[in-house]
Parts: sequence; C-alpha cells; structure tokens
Amino acid sequence: MIISTKGRYGLRAVFELAKAHGQGTMSIKSIAEMQDLSEQYLEQIFSKLKGAGLLVSTRGAGGGYKLAFDPKDIAVGKVLTVLEGELAPAECVGDDAAQCDNVALCTTHVIWQRIYDGFNDVIYSITLADMVDDYQKMLSSKPQAKDVRC
Repeated sequence: MIISTKGRYGLRAVFELAKAHGQGTMSIKSIAEMQDLSEQYLEQIFSKLKGAGLLVSTRGAGGGYKLAFDPKDIAVGKVLTVLEGELAPAECVGDDAAQCDNVALCTTHVIWQRIYDGFNDVIYSITLADMVDDYQKMLSSKPQAKDVRC
C-alpha cells in the first residue's frame, strides 16, 4: 500500500491548519505556498475534506479554511481515509474486503490482517495535535532547523 500524493499533500495541508488552529482561517494560496503545493490540487483535496466534515470554509475577503474540530480530535487516519479510501495491504482485509473462498486455509491472510490492523492502529492513534507537538519538538531540538517538506 502506497499513500498517493493526494493523501501526503492533504496531510501536509491540514498540518498547516492545525498549526494555525484558533487563529482564524487560512487561504489555499497561503497553505500552497507554505507547503510548495499546487493551489488547484489543494482545492480538490480540500473539497473532499470539507465534504467529509473535517474542514470549514468561509467565503469573501479574509475567507479561507479552518479545521472543523480541535486538532486533538482529528486522527491522521481519518484524513488519510477520506482522501485515499480504505488503506489495506490486500483485497481480503478491511471494511470492504472481498470475500475469499480460501480465507480459512490461507496462510497469508493472517499476515495481511495483522498488517492492516497494525497500520490502522498507528494512523488512528496519531492526531493532528500530535503532529504539531512533534514539529515543535523538532524545531526546539534543532534551533537551526529549516522547515523541510516530505
């Protein structure tokens, strides 16, 4: 399973909103500049996130986007699954698992299930607030650190 640019860029963009939580809205243009992303692509990503209820938008002068919830209440997993769909290593695991006639005898099904469970445990245990905290720790431990994007 590889997370696409939609998932990676979306997570980077909502990270900017999490850092600015409580300070009003941010324009797509400013987020795109901060993260060196395409504004048009970011509009598509934010449209999905807004449709899922994770973002709120305001029109007009001074308008933009903000998180619909506190960053501590938004799991990284929720952002990723809104943008990517269910993240599973094989078709036979997950919520939309295809029924396999060999599950009872399949030697690899247990492995795929454990990978799926472990991955989801991780991404749903990390919140946007955790990302911001980790970022602050990185900056404080390396005073000369530059903001590097993944």
